Amino acid sequence: MTEQELAGPGLRTFFRISEKWQMSVVQQGSLLGCPDQGTLDSWRRGDCAHLHRDVLIRISYVLGIYKALHTIFPNELQADGWMRRPNSAPLFAGRSAIDLVAEEGVEGLAAVRKYLDAQLD
Repeated sequence: MTEQELAGPGLRTFFRISEKWQMSVVQQGSLLGCPDQGTLDSWRRGDCAHLHRDVLIRISYVLGIYKALHTIFPNELQADGWMRRPNSAPLFAGRSAIDLVAEEGVEGLAAVRKYLDAQLD
């Protein structure tokens, strides 16, 4: 599949995960690097003909984080809830993972993914 063929399924999966993580619309837009509410609404409706590669990379991080959480935690509610709970690990400095990634964008996504991957080792 080409990157653009992955765009639709990737966005649909992202929005399903964002519901499980109880993300606000602002957090969704921030995670996707979305410039405005209209574009985000368009993506939610499935109009993703020209999705930028950066958005696909961000979606890939979200999918990896989701998978890692569901590998680490056997309980679905615990796995999905982890993103919203404050975390005392130095990376998070008391923030939740969702706040960290919403504030730091792709760098935050990469850091959380790396943190979780280290937990799996």
